[in-house]
Amino acid sequence: MQKSIERIAGDSQGVSYEFPVFRFEGTDKAAPSAYLQAALHAGELPGVVAIDALMPMLEKAEAEGRIKGSITVVPQANPIGRAQYHFGEHQGRFHLGTRTNFNRGFPLLAAPDVELLPDTTLGTADQRLKTRLLQLSIGHDIVLDLHCDDDGLAYLYVHASLWPAMADCAAAMGVDAVILWDEDTDGTFEGASITPYLNLPAEVARFDRRVATTVEYRGILDVDGALAGADAEGLYRLLVARGVVQDQALSTPGSFIGLVAPLENIDMMPAPRAGAVLYKVKPGDHVAEGALLATIVHAPGEAGGRTQLFAPQAGIILTRRSRRIIRAGEDLLKLVGDRKSADARSGTLED
Repeated sequence: MQKSIERIAGDSQGVSYEFPVFRFEGTDKAAPSAYLQAALHAGELPGVVAIDALMPMLEKAEAEGRIKGSITVVPQANPIGRAQYHFGEHQGRFHLGTRTNFNRGFPLLAAPDVELLPDTTLGTADQRLKTRLLQLSIGHDIVLDLHCDDDGLAYLYVHASLWPAMADCAAAMGVDAVILWDEDTDGTFEGASITPYLNLPAEVARFDRRVATTVEYRGILDVDGALAGADAEGLYRLLVARGVVQDQALSTPGSFIGLVAPLENIDMMPAPRAGAVLYKVKPGDHVAEGALLATIVHAPGEAGGRTQLFAPQAGIILTRRSRRIIRAGEDLLKLVGDRKSADARSGTLED
């Protein structure tokens, strides 16, 4: 294993940021290669501890000569967001200087060629970071961007062109659901990883062996040793299943039996009033159409001071907010139904 330090120039004199990159050299140039990163939203740590648990497994495989394809690992991909605090509260989702989501604004290239990346020398620090992360990831057959939601199940975002070919990956990782999308106009990291291949001939794009996904490792508070170990085993099983790592002790993943639904089937349920949220449901619950989902206490102690929200269709609760204070118009939860949401949103959701 080789470790290097990447440095990103800041936006003012004397300021810079750095993050480590770990590389495992494969023994077979024909084997698929993999890129893993975590904490692009710097406060989302389940993926960070999963990589921490994965590294000894990869080091053991390397020592035994079982790393077939090259692997690049970036355990903490966002040193800029990691350093951002405002009045004592960590702010790792948006760059405070540009107000841009760290998982937006990645260049959507016409081909997987680092020469097409924009020159960000005169750009902002977050733009330089995004360009460098893409430089590190372009050319890999497998690209995993590890995130987490507020409070939810483990699930993947997957481009429709990669499904069902990626069903073995979902099974290997043991996730509960897969959400399919087909257009990215916002420039997410996942979108920037798959878009360069969409207009290439099939024999070049190789969607049968390509993997690109945003991994949502449950909720932001699910930073736990046992979960990290299980997630690391899932990542390792994926790498073995796809031929990056050799391990004859592992069997082929079975069929994926979790939920698979298109993005437009998700109801986000914006709050009609500001107040305190009393949830009636939790992630994983199956609900009927018309079921009570939550009550918002907007005028405590007063007649008519509560507003109830009901399910617009039958489905499964994928996620909900981890905090219990809500503003009017903020999304309360993700309900995945069997039909298109009445207010279906194109592109990405909030990740």
